[in-house]
Amino acid sequence: CEDCGKSLIGECRLHGPLIRAKDRVIPSRARLTLPHYLTLRVLELRAGNQQILGVFAKKVIQKRTQFGPYVGQLSTKLTRYDESRLVLQVLKDGGKYFLDTPNEDCGNWMMFVRLARNQEEQTLVAYQHCGEVYFTTVKPIEPHTELKVWYAADYAKFMEASAVFIKEESDVCPLPPVAKEPVDPWICSSCRGTFATFALLESHQCIHKDRV
Repeated sequence: CEDCGKSLIGECRLHGPLIRAKDRVIPSRARLTLPHYLTLRVLELRAGNQQILGVFAKKVIQKRTQFGPYVGQLSTKLTRYDESRLVLQVLKDGGKYFLDTPNEDCGNWMMFVRLARNQEEQTLVAYQHCGEVYFTTVKPIEPHTELKVWYAADYAKFMEASAVFIKEESDVCPLPPVAKEPVDPWICSSCRGTFATFALLESHQCIHKDRV
């Protein structure tokens, strides 16, 4: 104790306990890799403070947008199983391995993407390319929509799973409008102009490149 100068086991009975300062909580590797136009939301809180998370769009994400590769540890057995997430495997050096993510410090944000229960709610398709797994959007994703994934047809065969076929966009029933907070615009880093979608920003940036 710095007040009475005694070495004690435990708290000082005269001057009481020390004031404990806690370290700042640092986000996990997986959370830090989340793109700025995506956000994590807590969908459910289970026993033991276990959070069920989902990945949601903050801005419009165009069709054919690719995410990845999925970051995980190659393993011959699956150590972490979640019925709401896809089981992923890759073929490397002639062997079939699981892409395992035992905790958030071993993976990237893609480990939070939940599987699609039907073709209407599927927004992403998972597939293998050069020993890596990628997710690609199969239709435009509106703001506040959850990203959900299922296997591509060939990858479904590899995973010995059933394939989910995406309907044409004209066949998909639009979701009812939901009152949400205003969506942040896409901002051009050159002229600070604002655009409603990433596609408009991208085409605008081509003009800057032409001028250069």
